[in-house]
Amino acid sequence: MANASTPPPAHLPGLAVVGGGPAALMAAEVARAAGVEVGLFEATGSGGRKFLIAGKGGLNLTHAEPMPGFARRYGTREAEVGGWLHDFGPEALRQWARGLGVDTYIGSSDRVFPLDRKAAPLLRGWVRRLKEQGVRFHVQHRWLGWDDAGALRFDTPEGERRLHAGATVLALGGGSWPQLGSDGTWVAALQARGIDVADLQPSNCGFDIGWSAHFAERHAGAPLKPVVAHWRDADGREHALQGECVATATGIEGSLVYALSVPLRDAIARDGTTTLWLDLMPGRDLPRLQRDLARPRNGRSLAEHLRRHAGVEGVKAALLREVLDAPALADMDRVAATLKRLPLRLLRPRPLAEAISSGGGVRLEALDDATLMASAVPGTFCAGEMLDWEAPTGGYLLTACFASGRRAGRAAADWLHRNAG
Repeated sequence: MANASTPPPAHLPGLAVVGGGPAALMAAEVARAAGVEVGLFEATGSGGRKFLIAGKGGLNLTHAEPMPGFARRYGTREAEVGGWLHDFGPEALRQWARGLGVDTYIGSSDRVFPLDRKAAPLLRGWVRRLKEQGVRFHVQHRWLGWDDAGALRFDTPEGERRLHAGATVLALGGGSWPQLGSDGTWVAALQARGIDVADLQPSNCGFDIGWSAHFAERHAGAPLKPVVAHWRDADGREHALQGECVATATGIEGSLVYALSVPLRDAIARDGTTTLWLDLMPGRDLPRLQRDLARPRNGRSLAEHLRRHAGVEGVKAALLREVLDAPALADMDRVAATLKRLPLRLLRPRPLAEAISSGGGVRLEALDDATLMASAVPGTFCAGEMLDWEAPTGGYLLTACFASGRRAGRAAADWLHRNAG
């Protein structure tokens, strides 16, 4: 509730978009194109900060994987997200970027990048075009929720500001990388209005293992490549995926681990811990590795024997010592078997603030599927990472954010037109 010094609410007959990332900007764009007055409210001094950081090493805008495989990347939300992508999928996103003067190319692993691989030119051009089209930007407006009369509340450098809008699109991000603005503080406000929100949790994240101090000190940051990861799903079926990962001071992370983070995280939640097995030698089958390691040592140390006959050294050799005791290390058949299936007991996912993205959020069941409008708060639409869906990195996250923002923005404009007057 506002205090006596809080000015009365302002009025925006059109659309208030709350957030400054791709979903918010896309919602603002399509609503403005539909003739709606749009004000965009961003908590920080400038929008798209997470977008810019994500593009620091090369903006992976989308992915060239064809449908329906692309939609399957969204797991249990394949049907819902697939609907968004039907309206605005990866090829449409590339054409949209071309309209901003940003051509793209298909790189390694079918990932799609701008030709210059940079996020900043695309974002600058987009914001400039939105302003030219009449979208009004209001920075340093941190959304606080609604007041008792349904007005939007914002914390600003000049104090609290309240606003009655004809409709609202919330695109507030998830809970990862809170220093960039997506801190999940919106959860309580939505729950207080009767919108069902699943707990936020880390996705595309690393995991703690609990290395020995010796291993952590010497091998944190060491890459493991190539390796094949094996894991079991909730039904006990085993799966495998080849890729690369990195040992950290507390455990393991990297692209291969991120790709498996949802089943691994869910297994830990279900069972307390889970096991990930790594094939450290995917280029050699077990019989060959056993033959190689069965050769006479001729007085050589174990480390030298492993290096000379199997090419095992550095972090891979250290991992053997993490999981095998001295008697086991003297048994070359046991060593060979462990190199092909080294067990790592994962204790917990790394904290949400460190994750690339977040799971949980506004349950899609709380929204109208066709419009993304909240059933409990008519005229309020939700989009982007604050929704309850997950995807691997590799352009899939961004594509769904763009697509959901487009759906929410169009639906909000339609709602305003229907309720005009």
